[in-house]
Amino acid sequence: AGAEAVKRAVGLDLASRFQESLVCYQEGIDLLLQVVKATKDEAKKHRYRQKISELLFFSDGKYHKQIRIEENATGFGYEKLFQEYLTEIVSEVWVEDPYIRHVHQASRYSLYNFLRFCEMLVKGPCKVKTIHLLTSYDEGNGRSQQISGLEEIQQSLRNYGVTLNIAFSSSIHDREIRFNNGWMIKIGRGLDYFKKPQGRFSIGYCDFDLRPCHETTVDVFHTKHTKKM
Repeated sequence: AGAEAVKRAVGLDLASRFQESLVCYQEGIDLLLQVVKATKDEAKKHRYRQKISELLFFSDGKYHKQIRIEENATGFGYEKLFQEYLTEIVSEVWVEDPYIRHVHQASRYSLYNFLRFCEMLVKGPCKVKTIHLLTSYDEGNGRSQQISGLEEIQQSLRNYGVTLNIAFSSSIHDREIRFNNGWMIKIGRGLDYFKKPQGRFSIGYCDFDLRPCHETTVDVFHTKHTKKM
């Protein structure tokens, strides 16, 4: 299975289909790592490690794609934006965003947006087990409501077998989302790129694909993802 994944990756690489090839390289690496763990023969282990090193060189994180979301554009719900990077091997996610705060702060819907993002992860096809959130405290009276909201999301995720680890930082500024298959997505506005709906019963209130967006830029990278062998 590992050899087949690598063969597909090479073919896609030659066809300049770099995004798909990186996914196949990663699958091949993960399968070979499983073989290394199960193999007793040290000579075979050495050969497999060499092959993994070669594959890591080919999937060395030189991929960069930029998506421009125009003002009032629609069709950029979380599933559409993230799904192609959420392969079945994804089990851990890191979210860094200083503005995952209370729903009413400055008319933001940041907590609901984070909840919607978590719902997408729970639905799959990935098998996420751990989500790490790094954000900043709400300033003023909203802190207790922020913490209460995050704890409610944490408890709800626990019912689905997903652990949410929450940490706070006063110095965090960058916004990025990382998956443990090597993909990293940086959105200029973080998860909060949707406009406030016109009303509670207007089209786009529930379906984010139909919700107009603020203008922002999405940068997608593939990082060199290594595991201990």
